[in-house]
Amino acid sequence: MISIGDIYNQDINFLFGSGASFGLLPTLQLQVQAGDGKSRYTLEELATKFEHDEDKRLVPLFMHYYASCIRPAERLNLEQALAEEPGATVIRNYRTFLTTALEMVKRRKALDRRCNVFTTNYDGCFPLVADALIKEGNIDFVLNDGTRGFTQRILQARNFGSYLCQAGVFGRYQSSIPQINLIHLHGSIYWSKQDSKIQVDYDLSRRESLLDNDAMELLKPFSEALNNPASTLADVPGTDFSDPELEAFWAAYEQIPIVNPTKWKFHETVYEEHYYQMLRLLSYELEKPNAVLVTFGFSFADEHILSLVMRSLSNPGLKVFVCCYSAAEHAVMEARFKLHRNVECLMLQDGEMDFTAFNEQVLAWPSAAAPKPDTLLASAPNVEDPA
Repeated sequence: MISIGDIYNQDINFLFGSGASFGLLPTLQLQVQAGDGKSRYTLEELATKFEHDEDKRLVPLFMHYYASCIRPAERLNLEQALAEEPGATVIRNYRTFLTTALEMVKRRKALDRRCNVFTTNYDGCFPLVADALIKEGNIDFVLNDGTRGFTQRILQARNFGSYLCQAGVFGRYQSSIPQINLIHLHGSIYWSKQDSKIQVDYDLSRRESLLDNDAMELLKPFSEALNNPASTLADVPGTDFSDPELEAFWAAYEQIPIVNPTKWKFHETVYEEHYYQMLRLLSYELEKPNAVLVTFGFSFADEHILSLVMRSLSNPGLKVFVCCYSAAEHAVMEARFKLHRNVECLMLQDGEMDFTAFNEQVLAWPSAAAPKPDTLLASAPNVEDPA
């Protein structure tokens, strides 16, 4: 559905949302019924409502969010994820996508073998899978997460403009190593504040949970109600946490470097500044004459990203592909972008577009140039240019 032969030599950008990690990590969708009895609250919607109503269940809601979404991401281990389904499929899909993206950039001219992956996910799927590929030694590439340093890796926006160049022994040729820039728009569990800078550390083995076993037991009835399709808001109970316990959790939660789902903002200024720098980077990339943006698993709930993309659509050289999970989502996106001819909303005629379908049916090589299935997960084979 997306012709790789048409886009591989353009300025390629991907935008991934929580739908990419679904099955391994939960999305922000809850099961509790909304007011009409037909739809379900998302965590953003319910948190916004609780905040507006000054409902005492607001902090327990974020406890649930931490326990079900953030803490599992902090504890994500590639070997454990591959041990059982559906996590194994999710990891394989990340791996397939990275292989495809690298195969695309390998075909670009010698000093421009890069693409950008913007993500609102704060999990480690991209860096962990990329690290596994690099360790295998079958693919030579760089995953640029914007950091520099050795014992302490510091994140700086300017580092996304760098690339690694390989030269011949006598300097007779130069060629950039295939590179994927990984840009976390909503923060990352691997970030922490160091004075006025952001430090990145991929070893979270020593990080303690904000909720101990006793707290998890107190939270259990509340979480069960949120995950029960038969529940309404009236069925969601209060909790027995004391005010000091709620205040202590909230103080610790505010230090986590991810966007607050109620207002899509960070609590810390240093993260907030980086967030807007990354939005400017996205805007800059979409203003290029031959820019391409492919979105997957992304609902455009972030008003800043939506507004930015809308403004960028005035660029006649920009082509946007919005990959829709279902027919219902396709209808929403079609209505949202109906005035823009350079947006193509994609859906499958039969079935839902999960990550597997995206890799196999949407962003797939032409049959004549497709990597063999038995080598796709092990290497990036040299195949003929599909164009």
